Amino acid sequence: MPTSDVSRFSRRRFLGAVSVAGLGTAVLTACGGSDSGSTDSKGRTVFEWWHIQTSEPGKSLWAEQAKAFEKAHPDIRVKIVALENDAFKSKMTALTGSGKLPDLYNTWGGGVLKQQVDAGLVEDITDQVKGWIDELVPASREAYEFDGRTYAVPNDIGAVGFWYNKALFKKAKIQAPPATWSELLDAVKKLKAAGITPIALGGKEKWPGMYYWAYLAIRIAGIDGMQKAADAKDFTGDAFVKAGEHLKELADLAPFQKGFLGAAYSGPTGQAATMGNAKAAMELMGQWAPREEAAQGKGLGDDLGFFPFPAVDGGPGKSTDVFGGGGGYAVRKGGPKEAVEFLKFFVGAEANRKEVKGGVLPVNKAAQDALDDPNLKAVLDLLNKSTGFQLYLDQAYPPAVGQEVNDSVAALLAGSKSPEQVTRSITQVAKSQ
Repeated sequence: MPTSDVSRFSRRRFLGAVSVAGLGTAVLTACGGSDSGSTDSKGRTVFEWWHIQTSEPGKSLWAEQAKAFEKAHPDIRVKIVALENDAFKSKMTALTGSGKLPDLYNTWGGGVLKQQVDAGLVEDITDQVKGWIDELVPASREAYEFDGRTYAVPNDIGAVGFWYNKALFKKAKIQAPPATWSELLDAVKKLKAAGITPIALGGKEKWPGMYYWAYLAIRIAGIDGMQKAADAKDFTGDAFVKAGEHLKELADLAPFQKGFLGAAYSGPTGQAATMGNAKAAMELMGQWAPREEAAQGKGLGDDLGFFPFPAVDGGPGKSTDVFGGGGGYAVRKGGPKEAVEFLKFFVGAEANRKEVKGGVLPVNKAAQDALDDPNLKAVLDLLNKSTGFQLYLDQAYPPAVGQEVNDSVAALLAGSKSPEQVTRSITQVAKSQ
């Protein structure tokens, strides 16, 4: 995105992040170690790279990037550890507790990364990246910087919105994507009347459901209201109760596919596959959705469209405030300098252009010319026009709070918690931190 557009995002607007819960058990022996990394039988420096690209095209593309780097640096070997999103978070929780992180690992920045930084587990790479970090758009970097120091490098940025099946909308005689919450509810009713499942949702992993409550809260409370609630550790205000009430309105319409509470995001019967196989008309998901729909299902091709989360009446929140985040990579404390050299290569213009072809929004300013997918351009346009940016809530709050948001919203969707109980539970956990 143009520098003029992204530079207006303030640090206050790009909230901190933190890890979600999960119990990991495996601590790889390669984690931790000397500044120079390990050495293989050929005398090459070896470092481990943990990422979450487990589906195509990302899985192959990331491997190709590692091979290209090795070809240019024959004295270095990149050992890849690719883990599914939730498995990665689970193992990282355990590794953080053990004090031994991978040489180079995926991070969403903000509070999770800050927690690791405060524990002395992350390398300050400010001086190592100062010669090239300005090639990256400012908004993509902010979640990885604390007190003017850099602790990770972004490789993508994006936003959450609704992905929809144009053919199914047409079948239900929906003339245009809903622009307001009431129009969304009306669309759900029309889809159900036409015998179409309105929304695909992976309820098993909980974070996909959190997106709805989060966006509703942002629409009603506004970005500043979200920040004030986080600072006060109090989410019992009217805006957050109303967010739950609106979500209950949606849930009461039974808009999700059968068995959604036990459905994962990925997998042959998961959210992405349900959407990608045209068995549901919509899903609320990030910029990676088209890639996953095609990987887990057949994909929708030209029938796939995108629209922003609808406007909601009842508060100061703006319809142009955006919810989302990006991904990046951090180096463990004392990690090999070769890992930082790899990051320079990985987010360079040439490599970033290739990643764009894999469905990643570019962070390198010079790689933006490679973006030609109309739906990804729509996401980028949403970011460019946004008036505020809120990071994923299960990354924006302390670990226990983020997990409680996911758990309580899941309970609301399951009908076992009221909107008021959701806000009280989140507040109780927040005040205990």
